[in-house]
Amino acid sequence: MDNLTEEEAKALLKKSRKRIDEIDNDLIDLIDERTSLAKDVVTAKKVLNMEIYDKTREDEVRDQVLKLAKERDIDADILNVIMNMLAMLSKNKQRELIKEE
Repeated sequence: MDNLTEEEAKALLKKSRKRIDEIDNDLIDLIDERTSLAKDVVTAKKVLNMEIYDKTREDEVRDQVLKLAKERDIDADILNVIMNMLAMLSKNKQRELIKEE
C-alpha cells in the first residue's frame, strides 16, 4: 500500500470517503429505525407497569456490546459511549411519547 502513486492515493481517498458517507447514511437510517421502536417499547412497558429506565436491559446490552467490541477489536470505551447515547435517544423518545398521551 505504501507504493501508491499520488494519483492512486487520491483515488483511494475519494473512494474511501464515498464509502464512509454511505455507511454514515446507513447508520443514521439504523438509528432512526432503532429510535422508532420506542413506541412499541412504551406500549409494552405500560402494560407491564415498567419504568422507562430498565437497568437489567441496559446491563444486558452493555455486556453484549463489550463482548462484540472485544471480538472485533473495537475500542470498548468508545463503543460504550455510543451505546449510552443510543440508549439516551431511546429513553428521550419514550418520555416524549408518554407526554403526548
